[in-house]
Amino acid sequence: MTQRTPKVTVRRNRTLALVSALVKGVVAAGLGLGSLTVLVMVVWISSPYPDSGPGGALRAAAGVWLLAHGAGLVRPDTLSGVPAPVGLVPLLLVMGPVWLAHRAARDAAESQEELAEGPREGARDGAAGPSRAGAFCAVTAGYLLVVAGAAAYARGGPLYADPDTLAFPVALVVAGAAAAGVWTAAGRPFGPAPSWSPLAVQEAVARTLFRRRAEAAFRSAAAGLTMLLGGGALLVAVALGRNAGAAQDAFLGLAGDWSGRIAVLLLAAALVPNAALWGAAYGLGPGFSLGTGATATPLGLDGTPALPRFPLLAAVPDQGAGALPNWASLAVPVAAALAVAWFAARRAAPADVSPARAWSPRETVLVTLLAALGCGAGTALLTAVAGGPIGTGALSQFGPVWWLTGPAALVWTAVIGLPAALLMRLWRLRTPGWAWRRDVPVEADGLPVAEADADEEEEGEDEGDDAGRPRRWWAPWRGRRATAGEGGQAGPGAPASPAASSVPFPGPAPEAASGIEPYDFLPTDPWHEKGGLWHGEENREARWASLKQGSGGLMADFPADRTADRAGQADPADRADPVPDRRAADPDGPGATP
Repeated sequence: MTQRTPKVTVRRNRTLALVSALVKGVVAAGLGLGSLTVLVMVVWISSPYPDSGPGGALRAAAGVWLLAHGAGLVRPDTLSGVPAPVGLVPLLLVMGPVWLAHRAARDAAESQEELAEGPREGARDGAAGPSRAGAFCAVTAGYLLVVAGAAAYARGGPLYADPDTLAFPVALVVAGAAAAGVWTAAGRPFGPAPSWSPLAVQEAVARTLFRRRAEAAFRSAAAGLTMLLGGGALLVAVALGRNAGAAQDAFLGLAGDWSGRIAVLLLAAALVPNAALWGAAYGLGPGFSLGTGATATPLGLDGTPALPRFPLLAAVPDQGAGALPNWASLAVPVAAALAVAWFAARRAAPADVSPARAWSPRETVLVTLLAALGCGAGTALLTAVAGGPIGTGALSQFGPVWWLTGPAALVWTAVIGLPAALLMRLWRLRTPGWAWRRDVPVEADGLPVAEADADEEEEGEDEGDDAGRPRRWWAPWRGRRATAGEGGQAGPGAPASPAASSVPFPGPAPEAASGIEPYDFLPTDPWHEKGGLWHGEENREARWASLKQGSGGLMADFPADRTADRAGQADPADRADPVPDRRAADPDGPGATP
């Protein structure tokens, strides 16, 4: 009477799994809020002249934690009496909450899949968890519960969250991090497309070739965006080095005690990614705003900037027209465009693939354009969160303008990246007489061997992309182990190895260059003939004895006399059918099968 039915057990397990995912979201938010609160309380305790009590410090910590999610804060205590907005988000603080939400969703999704796979692996019946969508919703809901509580607690403090920014972008940031965690737990699949998407999109995503091209475009865009961030950080470092005195004066003037200076140093470290994006926007051309009436570009600083006293702002160029060092910042987008072109050309023409299997110029242009579009979109998104208002009036606009920086990145990477990608593709597909492409099979007239089947072309492309270490012009013999199969035979679409070909390799021998001793080829004698060493009587007896010793005594003794008779005296009919001889040697054995 008390035994539960399988349906009740399954529902109970799914409910427990959803509750577990919800708790994981709450714990992730609590960890982020607790760690930041501890840091704020340490600074408050060490301060000799705190502005408020512990309640105010705790409310300020809750406000800063909400700021790390993109929420806009409001500072009510100002000299003018008008509340001032604080929308400049330190991007280094964003990494902690995003990583915690991502990890909680990933762990919840992985545990659900383990429960779902439990019955197939011998677990108890009814061990089934909710879907990935259930894990995503549970983790997001648990995290947002803590966000709502922190926003309610921060009301009345020195920094409280604007209610309009809690839905966007705070909820969007949490949901995006949780969705990325569930996607990671699923193995980061690319497709299938949703059922509500157009049929053409579903068919395109289902094609393997489309997924490869999309992956190449994504990697190229990520490389260009990384180059932009690195170049912007380099520009900021060089500018701070040139104005080190002004930065030091600003740092020492903001706080006179060591606890205040530590707080300023922590804030400056949290704003380093923002400074890198400001430098990238400066190198792209649109620059960044320093208030409502000033803009800094490589052409110069126009207007009167409203700069607060802060160490990182010492890197801002001086007023007036731009000089040669300012124009040198244009090398940053050029380097980003070349990075996009290089990554696209590497996938378009791999080193160990024949020219017949390389991408066409049209495909190379299309992938490079998609990469440029992705680089521009990523730059616009990052520069949109790198700036924001830090006050009213002149300080209401502070930072890069995303709708100018994103198109600038797209134009730079497209204009320079397209011809650079085509030139790099031609360079990598140059005449196979060069050392690093001597392994590519060619016809007698020097033209590459064309492929007959498109499917084999796609398979060979994968093997060329992932096959071992790429060859270099100074070491053309590297990578042959990846292209050659066992026994010296080459795989499909791969060149024959030196061991399987009798044609001498052009140029110096690889053995002489790498220090490998040469070896002789196997003899071409008919070793399989009856008169060979393999079929000799002594060798056969030795093989039989080895098999008997390895079998543990299960095999009979070697019948040497019968084998000799059969080898030398038996007629062809007996040699063709040896079964009667075995029956004669063992009369007590089973009879013949009819």
